[in-house]
Amino acid sequence: MNSSKTSANAATSNISYLDQNQPVTVGANQKPVTFVLFLLPDLSMMSLASMIEPMRSLNRLLNKTAYIWKLASLRGGQVFTSNGIGMETLAVDEALEGADYLFVCGGSRVKHGEKPAHMSFLRKAARSSHVLGALSTGSYLLARAGLLNGYRCTIHWESRPAFREDFPQLDCTNNLFEIDRNRFTCSGGTAALDMMLYLIEQQHGRELAGAVANQFHHERIREGQTNQLGGSQQLFERLPIGLRTVIRAMLDNIEDPISMPELAGEIELSVRQLQRLFLQYTGMTPHRYYVKIRLQQARELLLYSDRSIIEVAVCTGFTSSSHFATSYKRVYAIRPSDTRLQQHM
Repeated sequence: MNSSKTSANAATSNISYLDQNQPVTVGANQKPVTFVLFLLPDLSMMSLASMIEPMRSLNRLLNKTAYIWKLASLRGGQVFTSNGIGMETLAVDEALEGADYLFVCGGSRVKHGEKPAHMSFLRKAARSSHVLGALSTGSYLLARAGLLNGYRCTIHWESRPAFREDFPQLDCTNNLFEIDRNRFTCSGGTAALDMMLYLIEQQHGRELAGAVANQFHHERIREGQTNQLGGSQQLFERLPIGLRTVIRAMLDNIEDPISMPELAGEIELSVRQLQRLFLQYTGMTPHRYYVKIRLQQARELLLYSDRSIIEVAVCTGFTSSSHFATSYKRVYAIRPSDTRLQQHM
């Protein structure tokens, strides 16, 4: 579906890709740039709107069509977002004709049944030299199609542990968005707004990007290298450096947990001193804090991966499925199997 007022057959630009290290500026007479937004079932409407609205706003400010966007799905028809709103789409083959960018728009966990046909089409698009991008869990499809090999990429923080387990060979960062040659990946949500503002700045200048940001009361355009979960990151940065060192060691050793004496040794403290430090700043013992970190990752693997419950238990350092289930229920008040069932509801 063509969501701009310009014909779907409008001519496209000559841009092949942008790189954050090699900005490209589009001239005043440049033809419109066309985005095809390839919608997956249960996609995030926040991510989709955050990508479209800056384009609409720039068109209005320029009083001309600088950007065209089309909503597409594999065969066309209605696609429902995660909040239940239906979006009419074109068949992607039809929508992609003359387009510059193809973005996979995800939200909930990508389901197995969707993969083969989608991946086949994405590989075909890549061979046609289209710039490929992804919002949120859309990065999964690009990765499964082998289209992120050798590229930096990112994904929503909830999906990142499972993504890194499934694709350990990929350089998946915790950044808001990544632009690496002709691959754009974005963690989703309002990060899509920052990515589009960056693109507008490169193509139309800082002043217009700032004007678009002001339309949405977006006071600061965040750079792609900004970490996700900025608030939590700020809290973490306020912790004593020794405590941060220990927590990083915990995060780096999820599958094979480090003993308390080893953790204390990281910052040359006794176990008793380490306990006092954790209690003072986190309100819990280092052991409990470590278990909490591992269970958080377990929950994300249950929600965003297809690994069995016993595999999730092993990946997060639990010696048995019963020990894992007991610990998990103590924190989340439901069993791991119930979390997995909720994901498929």
